[in-house]
This record gives sequence, C-alpha cells and structure tokens, in this order.
Amino acid sequence: MTKQVTIYDTTLRDGTQAENFTLSVEDKIRVSLKLDKLGIDFIEGGWPGANPASSQFFKEIRRHDLHHAQVAAFGSTRNFKNKPDADPNLQALVEAKAPVITIFGKTWDIHVTDALRIELPDNLEIIEDSLRFLRPHVKHLFYDAEHFFDGYKGNRDYALATLDRAVAGGAEFLVLCDTNGGTLPHELISVINEVKNHFRKLEKNIALGIHAHNDSETAVANSLLAVSLGAGQVQGTINGYGERCGNANLTSIIPALALKMGYDFAAAHELENLSETARYINELANLPHNRYQPYIGASAFAHKGGIHVAAVKRNPLTYEHIEPEKVGNIRRILISDQSGRSNVLHKAKKFGIDLDSKDPVVASILKDLKKLETQGFQYEGAEASFELLMRSALGIRRRYFDLKSFRIINQKTDMDKPPQAEATIRLEVNGEMVHTAALGDGPVNALDNALRKALTRFYPNLADMWLNDYRVRVLASEHGTGAKVRVLVESCDKTSTWGTVGVSHDILEASWQALVDGISYKLMKDAQQDQ
Repeated sequence: MTKQVTIYDTTLRDGTQAENFTLSVEDKIRVSLKLDKLGIDFIEGGWPGANPASSQFFKEIRRHDLHHAQVAAFGSTRNFKNKPDADPNLQALVEAKAPVITIFGKTWDIHVTDALRIELPDNLEIIEDSLRFLRPHVKHLFYDAEHFFDGYKGNRDYALATLDRAVAGGAEFLVLCDTNGGTLPHELISVINEVKNHFRKLEKNIALGIHAHNDSETAVANSLLAVSLGAGQVQGTINGYGERCGNANLTSIIPALALKMGYDFAAAHELENLSETARYINELANLPHNRYQPYIGASAFAHKGGIHVAAVKRNPLTYEHIEPEKVGNIRRILISDQSGRSNVLHKAKKFGIDLDSKDPVVASILKDLKKLETQGFQYEGAEASFELLMRSALGIRRRYFDLKSFRIINQKTDMDKPPQAEATIRLEVNGEMVHTAALGDGPVNALDNALRKALTRFYPNLADMWLNDYRVRVLASEHGTGAKVRVLVESCDKTSTWGTVGVSHDILEASWQALVDGISYKLMKDAQQDQ
C-alpha cells in the first residue's frame, strides 16, 4: 500500500515573518501559482483581517484557477471576551471564503495564564467552540497546537486536553507545532508516540501533522521523523524562510519524502520543478540564492577537482546521493568544460533550438555563460535573456534595432514634488534613424517609454506588451555606491510572461540591457508565431 502525506506550505504567512523577506500581494499571487504548479496541496495565504494586504490576497486569488492546491486562511481561536459568532478574527476567516481554515490555539499552560491571562479551563472552551463555529463554513479545518512540544513537557495532561477539545470541535488534522524550534529528534519521537497512545486508548483514529521551526537546526529532521511516525501532513516553507532561524524547509523535505522514504503526493510527481520554484521565490523576494542549500543549491551537485571529479565522471553515484535532474538541478564539474553542458542542451530543447551535444557552439555558450555569471548575471527568472544569449552564439538572433545613444535627465525643481524624468533616445531601425524623447515616473520608466515610442511605429505589436515587474539587487554591497546592480524585468503580453536581466555598475545601463532583451524577445516570439 502506497504511503500518503499532504504538503502544507506557509511561505506566504510564516515565511514572510523572516527578516528582510517581504512579498507584495501581486508577488503572493505569483508564488501561489508556482506552488500550485509544483503540486503543493495546501497554500496558507495569510491571516485575513490582520492587515489589508492579507485580506486583499484572498480576494485576488479567487480570480485565478488553481489546478491542484487549495488555499488556507490562518487565524487564532476567539478572544475569550467574545462569543464565536461575534469574534472579528473568526468572522474574518469566514469572510476570506477560503476552502481551508487553519487556526492555532494555546497548548502551553504558561501561555494561557501569562499571555492570554485566562484560566486553563477557559482556554479549552475557546479552542472547542472556535473550531465548532468554523466547521460548517469550510471544506477542511486544521488545528495548529502552538508550542505543543514545550507545552507537553511542561504539563502533559493539559497539552493532551487541548488536543481532545480540538477534536471535539471538529478539527480534521491536529498539527503539532514546535513553535520555539527547540525540540530535538529524540524528544519528538517519544512525544508523538505518547500522543498516538493517548488517542489509541480513547479508540480515536486522529490525523496528526507537524509544524517545525529550525532554531536547533532540526526542523527538517523533526518533520521527516514525524511523518515516519504517522503524521499525515507536513508544514513548512520554500527555502526554509521564517521567523528567527526559519521554518522546516520544504525544498529538502519534499525530495526526501518522495525519493528516499517512498511517500506519494502530488509534488512528488513535479520534482523537476523544485529548483526553479525555489529560485523564483528568491528572486521575487529580492534575496540571494543560497548556493549551498541541499538538493536545489547551485553547489549541491558541484564537484571540484581530484578524486571526486574522476569518480563522478565514471559513476555519479560515487559522490551524489540522488540524480540532480530529479529535482531540476544540474551536475557541475567546476574545472571542466563539461560543466553545465547538459543544462544548455536541456534549455535548447525547451526553446526549440536544434543543438547537438558535440557541436562546438555548446562550449562557446558555456564559456559566455561562465563569463557573464562572474559579472553578476543570473538567469533564474530570466530565461528569455538566456534564450537570446544562445541564439546570439548560434548566429540566429535577429537585431531589430541598434542603439546610437540615450540621455536621461532627472530634474527636481520643487522640494515638495517628485523629480521629473525625461529620456532622449537615438536608434537605427531598418536603416532609418529615429530620434525621440519621453517623460516617465522615474528615469527607468522614462527610458522604457522613449524606447517603445521609438519602436512602435515599426513594430505595432509592441503596443500589446507591458512591463509587469521591475527589480534591482545590489551585488557585493560592501562596495557601497560603486557596487554592481542586477536588474530583473518581467514583461507580459496577452498570451505569455517572460523575464530578462541586465548587470552593470550603472543602474540605467543594467535596466537598458533588461528592457532591450524584453522587447527583442517579444519581437522574436511574435515573428516565430507568424511563420
């Protein structure tokens, strides 16, 4: 019989509590669509009513068709002073109209007396009647037993009593939370076994889940152990983002469950999208990739010199615990021109480019790629730029226009008003010189407007294209104002979305590179469709 487990992602809620990790509502929608494509079962969208952005997310996500994932609204048990039907928190959960609601309640007695400042029986009451009130309004109802392991160690009988009342209220899953992240694996095993024995004595078949934090560097281990002990749901975040030291890292948990422990779940069949998803979320959050991250990091399957390289070339299993392609990663031989060759061939196939593995141009592409990467270019989230790079190396990239010059003036004449930006641009298009200017909300917007103004007369289809997202990351920030920047631009038309990248010490030059690639890709794509 196949072992089953469900994956519950809380990147959009618990993950955003991490320092320097923020996502706009639009970003959260993009992340949700990526997680849905990855096969995540439940996506926790936030705490409706806690802030306007969280409430807006639940309105916006209803406009999108998710193919597999179900969205969860998160909140707490009611305030003791309020009846369930008059509690603003519970009402906000219902009004979110999510198919799943997850609420947390106090398990640790000191939190009841010191944080909530109510009596222990009062807390049991609000757990049960909060869940009982929500049960008719939702398809799935989960209960997060906050601080469960600390609470269990402090007062075993009371911690178990809180679970009993959650079951009485209608909770579908009891999720045991290591909220402070201090539980070690050997402690977790004994506690979960005692919880199972408790319900076995009551002759109740209760579904358990696990929600672990990483303050003791054991969140992944604790999550995998919990599943091995019978937990049917595992909660975590992509890349392990979360408050303090982070949450259990789903990019390590998912492949471990699928490839090493024999569990079956939707994301197990989408593992080749794992690395791309993890890097995509990093880019949206404007955070650097952790190259040393297990499974999906750039160095996870990198081999450098000596005995390791010789052995891996003969048989990769000698120094790799899984095949990197299974999680969408690649093997890298750092001292050899073989590094990345399979990735280039894979991308060529995806782009519809006929490229033989023995073709010398593959080595040329790799050489260009390595050179650009040392300059700060990254192509995760910028595949359109990578396709243009490959076509340039093959001599099949068409030049739709040539820049002769551009100039940008950013002028502030009133201290109470924003500056005015104006861009002037000179291009050559099909042998004709074009000289034009445009205003914009900032210098990059002015440059983008001038470029489009100059080109739309020759390429009317550019009127159907728009810039959807613009991001800047400072590289090697220790150089201060002299540091390089990487600009990522996401462009859209009525049928597709694509990303491009530029790198320079000058933010306008980096922006120009990304904007030009975005327009060039649009023109190339449309030309291919017309053939």
